[in-house]
Amino acid sequence: MGRFFGRWFTLTIAVGVMTWLLPGMIVQGSNTFFSIASFALFMALINASVKPVVQLLALPLTIITFGLAALILNVMFMQLASWLSITVFNEGIYIAGFWWAVIGSFIMMVVDGIVGSIIHD
Repeated sequence: MGRFFGRWFTLTIAVGVMTWLLPGMIVQGSNTFFSIASFALFMALINASVKPVVQLLALPLTIITFGLAALILNVMFMQLASWLSITVFNEGIYIAGFWWAVIGSFIMMVVDGIVGSIIHD
């Protein structure tokens, strides 16, 4: 359980950096921190539960497309986390389009890796 909270923490920082850098990632709601944390919570839940199974099923397609399928899956999971956080908590991150999600996915990956290596996640 502690590993999940560490993962959620690093994703919260990564999402905060992503929303700060990208104008296409729009914070919805009155409390910016809660909006970012709720989006990161759903990203952490999806990454822990659904993502490994879907990536395993999509592995042949990912190999054939040289990783493009994995990128599309990440974008879809970001869109799902956005929809869930806004629907459930009425606060979250609105993603303005596909390319914003692609760039945001890349930024989250880099920042999450840096923060994770600093706190030994």
